[in-house]
Amino acid sequence: MDAEWISTHALSLWAALLAVALLGADLAWRRAVRRREGLDPASRGFLRPATALAVVAATCLLATAVAIQVRDRAGLTVFDASLASDLRANMPVPVLRVVATVTHAGDPLVVGAGTLLVFIALLVRRHHRLAGAWITTLVGTALINSGLKAIFQRERPLHDHGFVVEHSFSFPSGHASGSMVFYGMLAYVLLVLSPPRAHRVIVLAAVATITVVGISRILLQVHYFSDVLAGYATGLGWLTLCAGSAEYLRLREGRKALT
Repeated sequence: MDAEWISTHALSLWAALLAVALLGADLAWRRAVRRREGLDPASRGFLRPATALAVVAATCLLATAVAIQVRDRAGLTVFDASLASDLRANMPVPVLRVVATVTHAGDPLVVGAGTLLVFIALLVRRHHRLAGAWITTLVGTALINSGLKAIFQRERPLHDHGFVVEHSFSFPSGHASGSMVFYGMLAYVLLVLSPPRAHRVIVLAAVATITVVGISRILLQVHYFSDVLAGYATGLGWLTLCAGSAEYLRLREGRKALT
């Protein structure tokens, strides 16, 4: 697919990706309902260990492949540069203004403040195990992202529109990985604590926010396509590992309580 064509149809593609993500989330939620109702007795909880391991392995492989392309300045980085340049030429100013507002949902200040508030709320409500899993997951993703940025030290694409200005290194996208982990883990916490009737809305809201924030970074030209792809991959791998471990411990604790 040509970078110029993508930049020309960027908003339509953004909407299509959001629709696909929401459809996938809805299908996953429906399957979870079937498991909960006993129609799929082979699995329990929100995430099966085999599925979690497969997701972690796949995301690690994807992140590694993208990182190699970025390090070697191979074919993907050529596409990155072309797309960023074409978006700079084709994105209307009013659209950039709206997208710049949306992207703040993944800002470090927003995610950091939300992390602290959720952590305190879990401690106050005596959900100590969830609180531990929550803070470990969020602190861990910040350290992973900071470490990767320091290793690759990739400069950002030119973004002189003035709506959002970033000075840190570009690879991987902290907004993509941060929103994946923050809103994904928040969804897991809410799924554990809320009644089943609210689960569908929780899942769809989390997926919508993660999708919108990550892609907004490309539209604003503050990240290359591969930055966001790597951010999503590292974030999803870490989220799956942490949420899967938390779910395993929760189910084990529940089995012990029944014996």
